[in-house]
Amino acid sequence: MRKAFAGLAALLMLAVVAQFFLAASGAFDTAPNDESFQPHRMLGGGIVLLSVLVTIAAATARMPGRLIGLSGLVAGLAVVQFLIKAVATAFDGTGGSTTAGQLVFGLHAVNGLAIVAVAGRIVRQAGQLSRSAAPARQVP
Repeated sequence: MRKAFAGLAALLMLAVVAQFFLAASGAFDTAPNDESFQPHRMLGGGIVLLSVLVTIAAATARMPGRLIGLSGLVAGLAVVQFLIKAVATAFDGTGGSTTAGQLVFGLHAVNGLAIVAVAGRIVRQAGQLSRSAAPARQVP
C-alpha cells in the first residue's frame, strides 16, 4: 500500500507541474482569458480531488501522521487557490483590473509555489518510506 501511496504522490506532483505549464500557456495565449485559462481551471479542480485521494491513501497506508497532514495541506492549499481568485475577482468587480485585485491575485502564484514545495516533500518522504518497507532480498 505504501508503494501505491508513493505512486499517487508522484502523480500529484506531476499534476502540479502541469498546472504551472497550463498557467503559463494561458498567460501567453491570444484567446480571451476565459478560454485560455480553462484547462488551468479544470486541472485545478482535479488537483483538489487528487490531493484528497492522496490524503485518504496516506491514512489507509498508515503513513506517519505528519505525512497524512501534509497530504491534507495540499488539498487545503488547492482550495485556497480558488478562494484567492474569488477575492481578486471581487476587487475587480467592474471587469477592469485594480491594483488591489492584482496584488491579491499575486498570492495565487505564491500559494502555488507552496503547493509545489509541500507536494515535493510528500513525494520525497513517500519514496523513502516505500523503499524502507520493501522486503530485503536474499543473496544466494
